[in-house]
Amino acid sequence: MEWPSYTHISSLFPSFDNSKTGATPHFIDEEPVWNILDPNSQNSLKSQLINLIKSKQKEVEGLNSNPQQVKKLQGTSGVTFDETNGPVVIEDSAKIEPSVHLIGPCYVGENAQIRHGAYIRENSWICSDAVVGHCSEVKHSILLPGSKAPHFNYVGDSILGKGVNLGAGVKLSNLRNDGTEVYLRIEGERVASGLRKFGAILGEDSQLGCNAVTNPGTILGCNSVVWPNVTVTGVHPAQSIHR
Repeated sequence: MEWPSYTHISSLFPSFDNSKTGATPHFIDEEPVWNILDPNSQNSLKSQLINLIKSKQKEVEGLNSNPQQVKKLQGTSGVTFDETNGPVVIEDSAKIEPSVHLIGPCYVGENAQIRHGAYIRENSWICSDAVVGHCSEVKHSILLPGSKAPHFNYVGDSILGKGVNLGAGVKLSNLRNDGTEVYLRIEGERVASGLRKFGAILGEDSQLGCNAVTNPGTILGCNSVVWPNVTVTGVHPAQSIHR
């Protein structure tokens, strides 16, 4: 199938420099955007995250092997971490507030904010200047630079573009009720994603109102708007409005 242009990396994340390597993930231009969420892909989020952590081990170590970072976090009440299955890597300029729990492997970039009571689960890539807020949960997801999940949000198996903001209580649902493969609704067709767990891909500067929900396999183009209390399904072009 030939994917609509608004599902391409260049359309969803136009300001993202895909040629850079380092503290941001790399997307394959010719592949569907969501392939990075496939744990079996050579370019998977999980494999890229592990490579990032390995490349940074000399300068930014996992918490268990970084006494200085542990000492810093111990001064913040109730911060806990689990490195049983991989390192938790936090840049020095990131801000971690009290009562946060982090599970590795995960990465928190420069000047990112992980606010009170947040739950960062395995294979989460929180890029620079991104925000995970009070009582928000992130799992196997990418928050590109400057994206925000600031209040009571669930972000599972999803990608948030630069400038995306989730209103309080927004949930990006990632699993069908029957537990089977997620299908995308594209221009009237149902297209298999190849994924059992697939949340949402939100193009740059999209804004979702309080208590909105995206069904599994939702893609919103840049500058899309979802009104409060609305449930969204399917793949939509830039500047789409859902009310």
